[in-house]
Amino acid sequence: MLRIRLPQLRHALHHQRTYATASTKGEEIKARIEAKRQASVLGGGLKRIATQHAKGKLTARERIELLVDPGTFREYDAFVEHQCTAFGMSSQTITGDGVVTGVGKINGRTTFLFSQDFTSFGGSLSKTFAQKVCKIMDRAMQAGAPVVGLNDSGGARIQEGVDSLAGYAEIFQRNVLASGVVPQISLIMGPCAGGAVYSPALTDFTFMVRNTSYLFVTGPDVVKAVTNETVTQEELGGAAAHTRKSGVAHGAFDNDVVALAQTRELLSYLPQSNRQPAADRFTADPVDRADEALDTLVPADSTKAYDIKDVVRRIVDDGRFFEIMPDYAKNIIIGFSRVGGQSVGIVGNQPLVSSGVLDINASIKAARFVRFCDAFNIPLVTFVDVPGFLPGTQQEHNGIIREGAKLLYAYAEATVPKIAITTRKAYGGAQCVMSSKQLRGDVNLAWPTAELAVMGAKGAVEILWRNDKEGRASAEEEYNRLFANPLPAAQRGYLDDIIRPADSRKRIIEELEILRSKQLTNPAKKHDNMPL
Repeated sequence: MLRIRLPQLRHALHHQRTYATASTKGEEIKARIEAKRQASVLGGGLKRIATQHAKGKLTARERIELLVDPGTFREYDAFVEHQCTAFGMSSQTITGDGVVTGVGKINGRTTFLFSQDFTSFGGSLSKTFAQKVCKIMDRAMQAGAPVVGLNDSGGARIQEGVDSLAGYAEIFQRNVLASGVVPQISLIMGPCAGGAVYSPALTDFTFMVRNTSYLFVTGPDVVKAVTNETVTQEELGGAAAHTRKSGVAHGAFDNDVVALAQTRELLSYLPQSNRQPAADRFTADPVDRADEALDTLVPADSTKAYDIKDVVRRIVDDGRFFEIMPDYAKNIIIGFSRVGGQSVGIVGNQPLVSSGVLDINASIKAARFVRFCDAFNIPLVTFVDVPGFLPGTQQEHNGIIREGAKLLYAYAEATVPKIAITTRKAYGGAQCVMSSKQLRGDVNLAWPTAELAVMGAKGAVEILWRNDKEGRASAEEEYNRLFANPLPAAQRGYLDDIIRPADSRKRIIEELEILRSKQLTNPAKKHDNMPL
């Protein structure tokens, strides 16, 4: 009996020792994995994190935590490390390699994101860094979900040479392929210089943080060497420069927290991809709400200004208007709202600024917004009060013909539902450009204060009766009778209806509901060739 059991005992002891060894080895592996994971979380280390905080900036991971819904972020490639061996880099590795990538929920909807970590090699881009970002962008396109990039980087990692440049080019290629497929949003939350600036420029919306972020192709030192011009980083590429002058950035916020909160708000108006409509949102604002103040909001004197934003806020759900580019080309407004719970893109001439005239910057600003809305199935509501295109040699020589044509092209190309309300002036070529019936406007409405004509009465009479000064007064009266009201356009079918301003909200909601099933396609083509 003992002889029978000894071999069995020896076998059991052998397995026990093997299990113990395997168990120890398994624990060691687990410990190594956990150590690497913790190293990835720390990025460049506590000292660099403290420096980041001292500058008023959050870390890459803190930004993600504020942006996504609590507990929803799933990180990818946390263990990635660079493969560079030049210039002593083989002994310098930081787990994660300067960027945190993954997927989470924002307002309950899937969103892919990458957050550059300035504490790790200054957030500089390496080959593996770029691979992480590209993987996220590829997955976003496959899944049909937005991509948000949180930029805080010193640019290309010099030690990697052409590998780093190739990494940027790989990202640019994906920006282009994703354009019009999924929404792309860039937040500039620190430095973004050199080749790094082109990825944000290729995305749909770019936002900056005041006093801590900047964008420029070449820094102040290079500018000084080449042009002998002394300029600070803030003056050259700060938030004020790009939201007011260049138009590169679509908005600026006071700090990281506000920027992330506003990004969440913006995403709530957008669809997941071009394959879906934007999600409706419940509102307690009655769909048939009339606003009597609209009946008297537009001054009887057509030379007096009013704020088109007051019109918008009185019509849309709960008075909420998410304005895009509020500090650039203020003579036109663009942004997102909801009417009857449905997300819409808003475009409106702004009589408070240059009488709402269209110029180069206003045309570019509105054209790109119209094309974004069309790409992502967001209906367009346009408020028209435009005296024409801005005259002058500066505008002509800088291309107002080409740039104005961009806005015309954008409206003509758009197949989404298009509703336009002319509140007052609609003169000349600008009337045609602003979502006119001839550019396939679905519903064109006017308030009784509207005037659709080649030009205002005074200018027209001065041309037609230039040799008859005595007859000008009666001629101007006749011109006003004929054209300073919406009836001639309505009688010709260029307007679908003349409505009471107070009923604008109800009418827009009714028309959008009818247009939910709209089907319209453009002729088949490889791509268009709009004016550039």
